[in-house]
Amino acid sequence: MSKHTINATSRKDEGKGASRRLRRAGQVPGIVYGAHGAPQPIQLNHEKLWLIQQNEWFYASILGLDIDGSVQKVLLRDLQRHPYKQLVMHVDFQRIDENAPIRFKVPLHFINQDISPAGKLAGVVITHELNDVEVSALPKDLPEFIEVDLSALAVGDIVHLSALKLPAGVTIPELKLGKEHDLAVVIAKHARAVEDVAAVPTAAEVPSTKAAKAAAAPAAAAPAKPKKK
Repeated sequence: MSKHTINATSRKDEGKGASRRLRRAGQVPGIVYGAHGAPQPIQLNHEKLWLIQQNEWFYASILGLDIDGSVQKVLLRDLQRHPYKQLVMHVDFQRIDENAPIRFKVPLHFINQDISPAGKLAGVVITHELNDVEVSALPKDLPEFIEVDLSALAVGDIVHLSALKLPAGVTIPELKLGKEHDLAVVIAKHARAVEDVAAVPTAAEVPSTKAAKAAAAPAAAAPAKPKKK
């Protein structure tokens, strides 16, 4: 059973007009699809959904979606918010097949950074290059997050994707594409090194040779105007 259950009700009215009426009534239109089932239009209470969508688990775990008393296991696939109002406009859920691997992005939780050798030194910048990673797993093995233990992180260290400790049954598909896809997750550098890199001018900032010579050369004197007789 999923740890988190969300309540919804089925709906028959579809279209932009119906969606506007639902929003005015404090409801959010949505849809559930996948797992060889027909798409099913649903609606959810906006106030409850707004609170739920502020939790990390809403985006990174298998959810129990209770539709009219029948619970389905789903994953959030899309959440549309209003550009500037605190409103959820639409939500999409995908049913899951218990026997089929799924790809899903899960967040990274960085722990023990403060007690690491790099974390204890002044003037050291520790950057998190990635905050989540796409994994592949059967639904029963899908983690809500992956911990990245930085207790041994020293200055100059780089933690790559291949160094992550994954739960049993979980893989990172990107690592199968070659070493160039073994991306950096965490980098620890002296602040001075970071500043030096930032200080190097880009190609757009470096003037061309011709432009530099033109700027250095004195302006040509304008021809004198002939005196009137």
